[in-house]
Amino acid sequence: MQTDVIPSVIHTPDFAPDAARFIAEAAHAAIARAGVFRLALSGGNTPRPVHETLAGIGDLPWEKIQITFGDERCVPPDDSASNYRMARESLLDRISIPAGNVFRIRGEIDPEAAAQEYEAQLAAFAARFGEARYRHDILILGLGEDGHTASLFPGSPALAEAARNVIPATGPKPPPQRITMTLPLINASRHVVFLVNDAGKQPIIDEILAGSSARPAARVRPVEGKVTWLLGH
Repeated sequence: MQTDVIPSVIHTPDFAPDAARFIAEAAHAAIARAGVFRLALSGGNTPRPVHETLAGIGDLPWEKIQITFGDERCVPPDDSASNYRMARESLLDRISIPAGNVFRIRGEIDPEAAAQEYEAQLAAFAARFGEARYRHDILILGLGEDGHTASLFPGSPALAEAARNVIPATGPKPPPQRITMTLPLINASRHVVFLVNDAGKQPIIDEILAGSSARPAARVRPVEGKVTWLLGH
């Protein structure tokens, strides 16, 4: 049963270093507890300096870290719009992580097939842990100017999905075809962290934190987990 989640809010003038340190500390704690750290990355440009800083932290055991993606654009992995490409350039190419530890959404194939494939991949690993859904230790999300997060946009039918974990979705800006984690999967996370480094989005954040918002990001409320807003202003 979902309960009310009281978010934590962290304001920092040192956005990238503090966000990277936050993730690294969570990684060490999860590995000490379970032997693995499950991290979901978000797209856009905000995480890029965080990734670059995280890659420079020397004591992270990347062989014990699994990386997934909260959403992906339906483009090839080398396309400039690809979330995977951004993560590869800013993080993955800079660290020693086994290829099998990176779960990429194949945006270059049929969206429904890609969604089903990713869902099956996460479900297989979750089953090894006896979980009904794959549980991320940290799931990173961004915040759009319309209050969207991942590829869950205002008015999207994807917001109503209650059973599946990964589905095709459509966004209002190019490239419109997306594949996204759903709210049930997002809300299965142990800890969701919103990374926002744009003071112009503070009114939307205030609205969400006040509990009166109907925006997609306001529906992120982990069933048995936490929410942190890490704000770079």
